[in-house]
Amino acid sequence: MTTAADAATPLTWLYAPGDRPDVVRKALGSGADVVVIDLEDAVAADRKRYALDAAADILADTWPVPVHVRINALDGPLAEREARRLARLPGLAGLRLPKVTGPADLARVAAWTGAPVPPLYPLLENAVGVERAFEIATGHPAVAGLALGEADLRADLGVAGEDGLAWPRARAVVAARAAGLPAPAQSVYPDVRDEEGLARSCAAGRALGFLGRAAIHPRQLPVIERAYLPTEAEVASAREIVRAAATDDGALALPDGRFVDPAVVAGARRTLALARRAGAG
Repeated sequence: MTTAADAATPLTWLYAPGDRPDVVRKALGSGADVVVIDLEDAVAADRKRYALDAAADILADTWPVPVHVRINALDGPLAEREARRLARLPGLAGLRLPKVTGPADLARVAAWTGAPVPPLYPLLENAVGVERAFEIATGHPAVAGLALGEADLRADLGVAGEDGLAWPRARAVVAARAAGLPAPAQSVYPDVRDEEGLARSCAAGRALGFLGRAAIHPRQLPVIERAYLPTEAEVASAREIVRAAATDDGALALPDGRFVDPAVVAGARRTLALARRAGAG
């Protein structure tokens, strides 16, 4: 993917534990744009082998919803077996890679999977990964997107509260866009009952340049989608910009004095593409 938003751009990414195939199958019918089968944090050590078997069974079929898998630590004993077994299955739409610290990690996974390498989604979960965000984003042709893993990142940095992650969040957004990747999705919001807090957090993430969010419960999905769909005022402004640009390929000024150049027009078109998800574009 090379555009930040279009009608098919994911806004919701729902995690489901790999050792609970019943939960995974429910997630596939939840309305999430992407389902992520988690073989890492959500699965106890003595359930890892079963989780891989269950994930492989599900991915033996294709699904209307893209299915990603978060494999285990790349420097641990499980990731290679997981990547090799899952890479060629017809239902796999992407591998999410924990704690990536540089292009060498991507090359290692690519060697495990063989060609063609499935889409790779590196997770930035420690200080080294954040520092090397652009190197990682451009580190392999199969990289399809970046994401932060904020729980591990908080622990690694020793920060609390929202302010401590302001720079890593901005770094991830800038690195992704500089690499021509989609704007990253926000990390999960852990309190599934706090829908107001989730909405506020999504609004803050959207202001930083994120697009969409990972979720750990289906009840979070509509909150995330509402937060990331453009408002009526944004849609109206985008329509005005696109109409004005239809007759002029260069920079122009709108009647209200706003200056519009090709980058602004591209942003307006992305807004309208997102609005079409809700039938408003």
